[in-house]
Amino acid sequence: MGGHWLAGHEDLTEGALWHGDGLAMLRALGEGPTPVRLIFSSPPYNVGKAYETRMPLDAYLAWQADVLQTCARVVAPGGSVVWQVGTWVDRRRGAVYPLDALLFPELLKLRLTPRNRIVWTTEHGLHATRRLSGRHETLLFFTKDRDDRSYPFYLDAIRVLQRHPGKRHYKGPRKGELSCHLLGKNPGDVWNDITSVKANHPERTGHPAQMPLALAERVIHMTTRPGDLVVDPFAGAGTTVVAARRLGRCAAGADLQADYLGLGVRRLTELAAGTLARVPSGAERARMNRGPTIGAKAKLIRAACVGEA
Repeated sequence: MGGHWLAGHEDLTEGALWHGDGLAMLRALGEGPTPVRLIFSSPPYNVGKAYETRMPLDAYLAWQADVLQTCARVVAPGGSVVWQVGTWVDRRRGAVYPLDALLFPELLKLRLTPRNRIVWTTEHGLHATRRLSGRHETLLFFTKDRDDRSYPFYLDAIRVLQRHPGKRHYKGPRKGELSCHLLGKNPGDVWNDITSVKANHPERTGHPAQMPLALAERVIHMTTRPGDLVVDPFAGAGTTVVAARRLGRCAAGADLQADYLGLGVRRLTELAAGTLARVPSGAERARMNRGPTIGAKAKLIRAACVGEA
C-alpha cells in the first residue's frame, strides 16, 4: 500500500497529512532531510472499530511489529517512540490481553530503550459484568539511544503544581528557603487529569476513538522542542498533528480514511483561526485556578521550557 500527501497539506511546518498507509509515509519521511524527533501514535487495537478489520491476535501483533520496526528505523538518533495502546479481548473466551505487555518485547527486539510505561486513567468506558471494567490505557515511552543522557527529556515543560507550593525548609542551613521546585513537581507515570473524548466532550469530532489534545501535548512537550518534527502514522482525527502545530512543532500524520483526514484539515483550519476546541488537563486548570504561585524568574524559565519565551 502507498499513498500521497493531501493537496495543500504537504508542508511539514504547517502540518502535513498523508492519505494512505502510515508505513509508506514513514518511509517517505525517513528518506527526507528533516529528522523525525518523535513518533507518537495510538494504533488500532484490533477490537473491531469502524476503521479496522479485526484479525487473529498473532497476525495483529506481527503487523504491529512491522510498523514498530519501521518507526525504529525512521526516528532520529536520540528520538522517541511513544505508543499508546489498550487491551484486546478474546470474544470467545473473554480473556483480556494488555497490548502493552505483548508489544513491549517487540520494542526491546528493536534495541530501543524503555524509559517509562505511562498509565493514563479515565473514569469512563465500557461496563464489564464478568471482570473489572477497564479504566486505563498505556503509553510505552522508548528512545532510540541506549546512553542514558543521549536523549532529550524536557521535564520542566510538563511539571504540575506542588500540593504545597509555598512549603519551606523549617531547619538546617536552608531554613526559610523554598523546599520544592519552583516550577512544580514531576507528573509521574500515572496520568489521571486528562479526560477522554466521550459524549459531549468539546473536542469531539465524531471519530470513534479520538485522542484528547492534552494527552498528545504532554507527550510532545516532554520529548521535543519547537521546530522538531512529530509524526503519527495512525492520525485518525489529526490530534497529534494539531497538537504539534499548536506547540510550534513540524508535524505529519497519515490515515487510510479520507473522512478522518478531513477532520484533521478542519481542525488545523480552526487552529489557524483561533477557534479550535480544546479541553485543558486537570493540571492546567489547577494552575489557572490557583493563580500566580511562583516568582518572575520561574515564570521566565517555564516559558522558555515550553517554547513560549
